[in-house]
Amino acid sequence: MAITATMVKELREKTGAGMMDCKKALTETGGNMEKAIDYLRENGIAKAAKKADRVAAEGVVESYIHANGRIGVLVEVNCETDFVAKTDEFKTFVKDIAMQIAAMNPKYVRKEEVSQEDIEKERAIIRETALKEGKPEHIVDKMVEGRLKKEFYQEICLLEQPFVKESKKTIDQMVKEKIAKIGENISIRRFVRYELGEGIEKRVDNFVEEVMSQVNKG
Repeated sequence: MAITATMVKELREKTGAGMMDCKKALTETGGNMEKAIDYLRENGIAKAAKKADRVAAEGVVESYIHANGRIGVLVEVNCETDFVAKTDEFKTFVKDIAMQIAAMNPKYVRKEEVSQEDIEKERAIIRETALKEGKPEHIVDKMVEGRLKKEFYQEICLLEQPFVKESKKTIDQMVKEKIAKIGENISIRRFVRYELGEGIEKRVDNFVEEVMSQVNKG
């Protein structure tokens, strides 16, 4: 199938990849647009892996306030150069990360940061639950590891979570795609999330009992 300039232009608009990369992707996939997008993503992840060890000491600290001031996030995302850090594309990317943290409330950036104690505690809970569900013991261990990856890490680790704006990709995949596109290593270093009233014991009034007590007094 002949690859036309219109096809290359369409793929470039959809992915942001360079013209030559788009042409190669379309050629490799016989002009199939969806397969070409997948090809670029896979190729981008491979390129990103090569950049993962490069020092990223520039970047930005972004803030995000949500729900009328009830949730606030500060996140530090690093790149290699000040030039990239100042681009609108990078700033938008960091803002998306801050929104993700506000919406999904992760506890860690990556699963390597989770303490072994927390992992073992969760592993024991999952195992006990699986046994109570009547699952055969010889397959429980495999189930435990599967649920750790699919549920536990996905819930508490930012990079493992589905992106709130595009649930088919994880934050980790999104970072790798951005690395491939920008051409620099990018690292989400740390974040803090505040929720109004979190950790404060709040008085919970039972208004029915309060009203009844006033009626009885009368």
